[in-house]
Amino acid sequence: MTPEQITLVQDSFAKVVPIKEAAGEMFYGRLFELDPSLRKLFPEDLTAQIDSLMTMIATAVNGLRRLEDIVPAVEDMGRRHVGYGVSDAHYATVGEALLWTLEKGLGDDFTPEVSEAWATCYGILAGTMMAASKAAAAE
Repeated sequence: MTPEQITLVQDSFAKVVPIKEAAGEMFYGRLFELDPSLRKLFPEDLTAQIDSLMTMIATAVNGLRRLEDIVPAVEDMGRRHVGYGVSDAHYATVGEALLWTLEKGLGDDFTPEVSEAWATCYGILAGTMMAASKAAAAE
């Protein structure tokens, strides 16, 4: 990611923080709309899951300038996702739901540049998680 993309992701996420509960509800609603089979992977009450999601995103976003510092945690998350039954196809669905949520939540602030920055960011993080999950599955 370029320094400009990192700034775009961090600045736009700062605008999501005040609406993080609503954004989390939008995200999971869209995720389950895109792939209803994913619903069974989550608890009925999503309150704690939404908090966990937003905390994880905040940690990743805040660590983008020191990516090497967050890679171990991202890899651990990828390894844990193997046990949940997460496949590579699920990462694409999550990415689609994330970008949709950001577009709806940010409105006019979700410019093409912000969209591209988030897509790049998610691609790096998801790729890291998928590589770790593949390595864990092969062990």
